[in-house]
Amino acid sequence: MRSPYLKNDNPKLQWQEGSYAKPIENINLKQRFNNLLPLPWELWPSEARLLLSLILFWSVFGLFILGSASWWVATKDMGDGAFFLKKQITWLITSWIFSWLVISINLRKWLKVSRICLLILLLLIGSTLIFGSNINGSSRWLILGPIRIQPSELIKPFVILQAANLFAQWKRITNSRKLFQITLFGVLITLILMQPNLSTASLIGILLWMIALSSGIRFRYLFSFALLGITLGGLSIYNYKYQLMRVTSFLNPWEDPHGNGYQLIQSLLAIGSGGMFGEGYGLSTQKLLYLPFISTDFIFAIFAEEFGFVGSLMLILFLALVAFVGLRISLRCRNNYSKLIAIGCSILLVGQSIMHIAVASGSMPTTGLPLPMISYGGNSLLSSLTICGLLVRCSLESTGLIGGLKVKKKFS
Repeated sequence: MRSPYLKNDNPKLQWQEGSYAKPIENINLKQRFNNLLPLPWELWPSEARLLLSLILFWSVFGLFILGSASWWVATKDMGDGAFFLKKQITWLITSWIFSWLVISINLRKWLKVSRICLLILLLLIGSTLIFGSNINGSSRWLILGPIRIQPSELIKPFVILQAANLFAQWKRITNSRKLFQITLFGVLITLILMQPNLSTASLIGILLWMIALSSGIRFRYLFSFALLGITLGGLSIYNYKYQLMRVTSFLNPWEDPHGNGYQLIQSLLAIGSGGMFGEGYGLSTQKLLYLPFISTDFIFAIFAEEFGFVGSLMLILFLALVAFVGLRISLRCRNNYSKLIAIGCSILLVGQSIMHIAVASGSMPTTGLPLPMISYGGNSLLSSLTICGLLVRCSLESTGLIGGLKVKKKFS
């Protein structure tokens, strides 16, 4: 039957954004659902459908892992085992609504507002150094009534957008504009290092470097950026002694098993206790206050203890599938802007997950990076699902039926 949304029987050639024909019959449930979509579901690329399914599974699966990891501590400290889980569900609903808003808006509009959003969040990051709440030795949060805002998490999607804005037209813009944008990113990384937050600063630096590499920038520029990043990281480690102790303790945590090496040792014990198939869901013992930060920085260790080597391998394969879908989307994109956005989104989602797993397994120094859509935290959840929304939008615009970057830019 001919769809009431199409002008004729060749949807991929004839459908245009905002050009729905009036339905002949009463609108049924499927048609009402299509009205909520930026593109009718039957026209969605296979990558977009698969990615949306993966994101939905990832976010719901994360609730189960967080529930298991936080239940005992929430019962002991809050008197309600579901305390953290209820708050996470509230943030998840809010984040999904915002993610759907991201999917519904053209990428060119997001690219236009990315700079002002980046500047606003940059000012908020700077204000954390003065007005921020000091938690666990870092001033990363601004307290606004009952809400805690972590600007360094919320800025990640706009870093991707602004990086795409810069590197997609690198050869066509003036040197003064290049210098301004690079300086802006340098100030961002420096402010995050001053909080201090070496892990997030490193992640953003790697993200920018990978996007620049994907855009085809000459190696001498990439080498200069890498050298500058390593220098800033080294200065941060030198200035903040606890960062230096983290770097040295990860090399041999048993040298100080009750001090700097305690977290990593307990994390390794949790992972090792999981064996091949794990202790079973909800049966972790390390979450009984043996391992600190079980619902945030070390939640993978709890997951590995309960699901074992097989479960951990399945998680890594899942991340590989997300990376593959992100690569497919970037290859199908019709312009450099959306290609770089898709690459940046994939790098951040998968790269941050791999870094979290590496920390928990002792493959890199202990940092404070959450596991996207699994670790507890509303700011991280909102940022991750916003990035997922951008990736889905890139896939939808790759069809050529909606969106498209036809904006003429001035290069002065």
